Amino acid sequence: MRHGHMTTLGAVALVLTSCSPPAEEPAAPPVQPSPGQPAPSTMPVVGYACESGQTVNVQYVDDATARVTYKGATADLRLTPSGSGARYSGAEWEWWSATRDGQEQATLGRVGPNDQVGVTVLERCTRPTSGGAAPGPMPGQPGQPGMAPVSGAPCRGPQLQLAAEASDAGAGSRETVFSLRNVGTQACTLQGHVGLTLQDGQGRNLTAVRTDRIDVGGGPFTGTAPAVTLPPQGKAFFGLRWSVVPNEAAGQRTCPTAAKVSVTAPGDSSPTALNQSFTPCGGRVRLTPLRATQEPEIVPQVGP
Repeated sequence: MRHGHMTTLGAVALVLTSCSPPAEEPAAPPVQPSPGQPAPSTMPVVGYACESGQTVNVQYVDDATARVTYKGATADLRLTPSGSGARYSGAEWEWWSATRDGQEQATLGRVGPNDQVGVTVLERCTRPTSGGAAPGPMPGQPGQPGMAPVSGAPCRGPQLQLAAEASDAGAGSRETVFSLRNVGTQACTLQGHVGLTLQDGQGRNLTAVRTDRIDVGGGPFTGTAPAVTLPPQGKAFFGLRWSVVPNEAAGQRTCPTAAKVSVTAPGDSSPTALNQSFTPCGGRVRLTPLRATQEPEIVPQVGP
């Protein structure tokens, strides 16, 4: 009898053990983003339709970061000072956007080397924004770097006419001062640097020549450009500077010839163009901000 009693107790213990909940496994550590990969974000991705048929996808991760995806490549760009609009820059790309009449217009550019902001436009894109503001920082918001209060509606391409006003030369450098005339019927405002594209005689972009935005004194542009308000038929001026000396240290023997200058107003994407022939050497040109006077201010070029 005692043996049977012990057998019964063992069976009961076995049943109780099988009904007990399993021991909890330790929680898995949170997944960390791989080194070099962008951290995940819950912000929506915005698609911009470009003139070439491509789409640029942008995720405004926070108040100072735009995650740009183009042709399968992605980069986080940081908000940087601009004369108008919201401008983001990184090691290879620049993304610059502004809102006009319910439509967000933007350009994607390739940034030049040596930590200088020299941009070749890759895409001109738009995104309808009616019914709400664009997800990125809006032009002129308090706290946006490089912005100053601006009065008057921004000038747009269709109301502007480009002309060459004056030229000067010195120490292997050249400068042409261009004007943008307001040919519309309403006053408008310009502030900052124009977007610049150079083309050869066959209408091809001179992609090997980058554009460096500088201040009037010739140094890197780091401040805030003053706003220029244009009444009807009023003008604003900017300088285009280049070297006429080939960069022989880099193997350059001849310089490319530009036949046309095409510019866009700051924050706009509608170009205005002018036939203008010159030979920029050294693989770059320098662009001063828009101003209210036309006097050329030649600064001798340092280095190639």
